[in-house]
Amino acid sequence: MLSIALAGKPNAGKSTFYTAATMADVDVANYPFTTIDANRGVSYVRTECPCLEREERCTSDECRDGKRYVPIELLDVAGLVPGAHEGKGLGNQFLDELTNADVIINVIDASGGTNEKGEPVDIGSHDPLEDIDFIEEEMDLWLAGIVEGNWEGVERKSRSPDFDLDDVLAEMMSGFGASPTDVAKILRGLEYPDDPIQWTDEDREALATEIRQRTKPIVVAANKIDVAPEANVDRLLELDKPVIPTTAEGERALRKAAEGGLIEYDPGDTTLEITGDVSDAQRTALEGLAETMAQWDGTGVQAALNYAVYDLLEYLTAYPVQDASKWTDGTGDVLPDALLLPDGSTPVDLAYAVHSDIGDGYLHAVDARSSREISDSYELEEGDVIKIVSTN
Repeated sequence: MLSIALAGKPNAGKSTFYTAATMADVDVANYPFTTIDANRGVSYVRTECPCLEREERCTSDECRDGKRYVPIELLDVAGLVPGAHEGKGLGNQFLDELTNADVIINVIDASGGTNEKGEPVDIGSHDPLEDIDFIEEEMDLWLAGIVEGNWEGVERKSRSPDFDLDDVLAEMMSGFGASPTDVAKILRGLEYPDDPIQWTDEDREALATEIRQRTKPIVVAANKIDVAPEANVDRLLELDKPVIPTTAEGERALRKAAEGGLIEYDPGDTTLEITGDVSDAQRTALEGLAETMAQWDGTGVQAALNYAVYDLLEYLTAYPVQDASKWTDGTGDVLPDALLLPDGSTPVDLAYAVHSDIGDGYLHAVDARSSREISDSYELEEGDVIKIVSTN
């Protein structure tokens, strides 16, 4: 399952984002280091279900009238403070937790209501732009420290006649999620001495930065837009970085209201409809949220998750079925499974994603829309419905 980590300084709203996206009970409080032990839960990315093309909607619990929710892992860990890469605050614990994440959402306080340490201050008194590069810099310095700590071993291995820098670095960085292909591409784009003994701190830091950018892409969730000065949000959106205006508190309130039958709302909707018996105070709050959603195209929580998976990681959703004509599995359920795969994946990759045995016994695949057999090298597209024919 894909893993998304929530990063950010303390009190920026990470735990609120996590709670809103998972509806799990976690500590949410107005002081630094509310989160000490990492929270892990299941959230979802949202896409359009192919069942909209058919008279019969799919039977999956993760489809709401054509709004398909595909599970991912969401990780919320302790906040970062300046000097985290040196172990300040809970920095080492936080950064170690990030090694298994595929992509990162940097939750920042767009209102400027918390300082660089995560301590509450007057709204607008801290510049939220300072909180964006801070996270990247701490991660880069932390990773550079790992590279530095292992470099003596690289130098020692370089004396071997069969030394290959690509292989050695791939082995070193595998724990951070860097594949041999990642390392090879990174080295091709860098200028560095042939002899590892001649590498400088700057060379190692450049390597660390490139590895972090390739293996841990980041989208910014500009949180607390419901109270943030609009000028702050506008400045954030002008950056040459992916920034999603977000109100995690608003999303949490909407999901609770929907659970209570007060409103019609699905995660990722840009509007809400009041359908239940609400008090005057509740109506005022919900109408205020509706105005915020109209201004920023939703609460941003679902949009940030979607951007992380479908845009930054460039994943797609494919639907394996056993019956190509009815789009069902062996028990007659319509489109029971939705799987996330990297862009460029083939039917063979889909077969292995279903089960290793299915992949091992792969014979061919059928496009369920056209009922035609497709090439093993066919590159899957978003929303493809595929029948896998296997000996297993």
